[in-house]
Amino acid sequence: MHVKTLEVGYLLTNCYIVADEATGDAAVLDPGGDVAAILDYLEENNLHCRAVLLTHGHFDHVMGVETFLEYEDVPLYMNRADVDRDIGNETFVFSPPANTVYIDHGDTVEVGSLRFEVIGCPGHTPGGVTYKIEDCLFTGDTLFRLNCGRYDFPASDGRALMRSLQRLRALPGNYDVYPGHGQSTTLEFERRMNPAMAL
Repeated sequence: MHVKTLEVGYLLTNCYIVADEATGDAAVLDPGGDVAAILDYLEENNLHCRAVLLTHGHFDHVMGVETFLEYEDVPLYMNRADVDRDIGNETFVFSPPANTVYIDHGDTVEVGSLRFEVIGCPGHTPGGVTYKIEDCLFTGDTLFRLNCGRYDFPASDGRALMRSLQRLRALPGNYDVYPGHGQSTTLEFERRMNPAMAL
């Protein structure tokens, strides 16, 4: 399995392309902009996008979804709690397509030969999730390197975010952590060094 990171949009959101190099199956996580760059990477590496996965519904993570789905007819996965409410997107309104697949904690998302486990991580937004696949965690804006997501947005919940961080902390073993912004890290490093994980 290979993970490609593309910084997209003016907030430099991490869009991830997770691919099974043996089959060419790929999932695109949080296409927040720069759709042409995402499509170019898929084409240049002979990858076949099978799904788009969203960690949450903030505009900088979803701005490219509509355009991307015009080129790639694939299902969209997200948590329903971030739909039809004010989660801090200001004037931007994200309307998921009618065939969106709504996921929740404990679900499994099969993307071709890839298998993602869904870990509910509300707090930054009500519908925040982390995707776990093999030894990787895609944490969106829940967990960053040495920090955590904001919880001062409409519908954010600081206590829920702390519970979500403890849920991640309690996972057995170590994982590579791919956050929604900034550099990647490891879960063991965050357990030891991140003040938000110690609460």
